[in-house]
This record gives sequence, structure tokens and C-alpha cells, in this order.
Amino acid sequence: MELFASIRRNSLGLAIFAVLTAGLIAITHQLTDHTIKNNILEAQISAFNEILPANLYDNDLTKDVAFLPADPLLGSEEGIKIHIARKDGEVTAIIFETIAPRGYNGNLDMLVAIDKNGVVTGSRVISHKETPGLGDKVELKKSKWILSFSNKSLDNPDLKGWGVKKDGGDFDQFTGATITPRAVVRAVKNTLIYFEQHQDTLLAY
Repeated sequence: MELFASIRRNSLGLAIFAVLTAGLIAITHQLTDHTIKNNILEAQISAFNEILPANLYDNDLTKDVAFLPADPLLGSEEGIKIHIARKDGEVTAIIFETIAPRGYNGNLDMLVAIDKNGVVTGSRVISHKETPGLGDKVELKKSKWILSFSNKSLDNPDLKGWGVKKDGGDFDQFTGATITPRAVVRAVKNTLIYFEQHQDTLLAY
């Protein structure tokens, strides 16, 4: 009897320990999940602030969103998300979560902000797998190259100028790396073309 009582006590202790452990794991997951989401949100807001002047919007860019269908110009077969900038209720700019296909090591995820007049206010590469020291110069912390798209449009330069200098365009390439900047230039140009083709619809959101 004493043996059975001891087994029951041990079983009860193990059960309580299991419940407490499971509860602790659940609480930790909730806390870390909340922290991770907040960090992602803060990073997103910071990126928006870098590419879109504050005087162009008074709405919450993280919540004022829409989804565009797949289009080759946007580099995605699944469609992309856009963030709609408004001032006093009027659409002033669109931030595209566009994709630059065919980088040296794959696709590059980008943000491209275009104001209502079809002018790029800023752009950033937010995710890539490019080679450190070469293709990673698309990152602002590695090079100021990505800033060369600011204030550009389909008229400045003209379509022939929307390429790297090696291809006869206006944009610099990196020493020893042409494929990556070529992909980014093409993505920004294509996003501008998409905006021009769908401008009325985009500004009516």
C-alpha cells in the first residue's frame, strides 16, 4: 500500500510539474510573440519614415493597406501588399512591398514609395541573400546607392536611362557585381510603370 501511495504521490507531482511547465511555456510564448510583433512593427514604421516624408501623410501606414493581384511588373506570382498614404483623407502616395526578381542569389524584397505624381520618394531593400561585400551594397548601411532612386520618375531619367551604366543606363553598378543592382533598378522602374498604368485606381483607394 505504501508503494502504491508513493507512486500516486510521484505521479501527482509529475502531473503538477507538467501543468506548470506547459503554462510557463505558453506564457513565455505569448510574451515573446508580442515582443517580436512589436519589433517588426517598429522596424516597419522606421522604414516607412525613411522613404516617405512625414508631411505627406497623417494616417497609420501599417493599417491602411490593400492587396494587389499578381503582376509581372511587381515581381510576385502571389500579389503584393501596398500601404496607402493619406493627408486629410486624400491619397498622397503608395508604398509598394515589391520584389526584385533575379538578383545574384535570388529575389530581393523591397519597399518603393511613389507619390501621387509618379515620383519615387524613397526605396529600400528590406530582405535579400546577396553576397556580403558585393551585392549587399543595396543596403543603406553598406552604401548610399539605394538613395539614387529618390526623386526619380519615368521621365527622370527616361526609360532608356532606367538601367545600370554597363547596360547604357544612368545608374551605377557595383564593382564586381552588376546582377544585383540591375535587378533593383529594373524592379523600381517596373513599379513606376505599374503605378502609371493603374494610377487612377491606386489613387481612388
